[in-house]
Amino acid sequence: MSFHIEAAVGEIADTVLLPGDPLRAKFITETYLEDAFCYNTVRGMLGYTGFYKGKRISVQGTGMGMPTMSIYTTELIVNYGVKNLIRIGSSGSSHPDVKQMDLVLAMGACTNSNMYKHLFGNYSYAPLANFNLLQNAHDMSVKLQKPVKVGLVRTDDHFYDRTPEPLDALTAYQVLTGDMETAALYTVAAKYKANALAILTVTDHSITKETITSEEREKALTDMIEVALETAIK
Repeated sequence: MSFHIEAAVGEIADTVLLPGDPLRAKFITETYLEDAFCYNTVRGMLGYTGFYKGKRISVQGTGMGMPTMSIYTTELIVNYGVKNLIRIGSSGSSHPDVKQMDLVLAMGACTNSNMYKHLFGNYSYAPLANFNLLQNAHDMSVKLQKPVKVGLVRTDDHFYDRTPEPLDALTAYQVLTGDMETAALYTVAAKYKANALAILTVTDHSITKETITSEEREKALTDMIEVALETAIK
């Protein structure tokens, strides 16, 4: 047991899928996993362990933002020995070459978070994905004929009140989409020598003004979920 996860040691698999929405964790478990059980309900952040095609997999909700991602990933690695962490989350893009519902595999993450000033002073840290997970996820996306792109993403501390100029500059420098968690995931994984990857679905696009409903965010992002599960068992 840790501060935020009530599972007993051994109840969480070596590989964990990390949706931000705990109800998406519930949906994944009920739709894709066999012989599953719920190991965590603390703060409503649901966590499950079950089997996908014979391989033991866990799914843990993380909430929104870098602080909560840092909390759950640290406890999963340090207290439960998790080796592979795969984020499956929604994102927003302003890049003209990225379409709504495209999958983006985050090779690395830029961020405006002060977390890095606290950790590294004046250095600009560049958090990266694990190469093997990234390669496997790309190969699986192509095999399953999913619309996929690989590149930089941005991780924001703010959901609202973002000024357009920095976002325009990031887009010009080929940052494909943005979320609020990936940079924290990669940084924690690097610290503790775990493997991490963020698979993001572009649910919102600032150019086309396309978006999806909260119910669709919970249940309709099956391309991303299926690539993550197949990557996990590979």
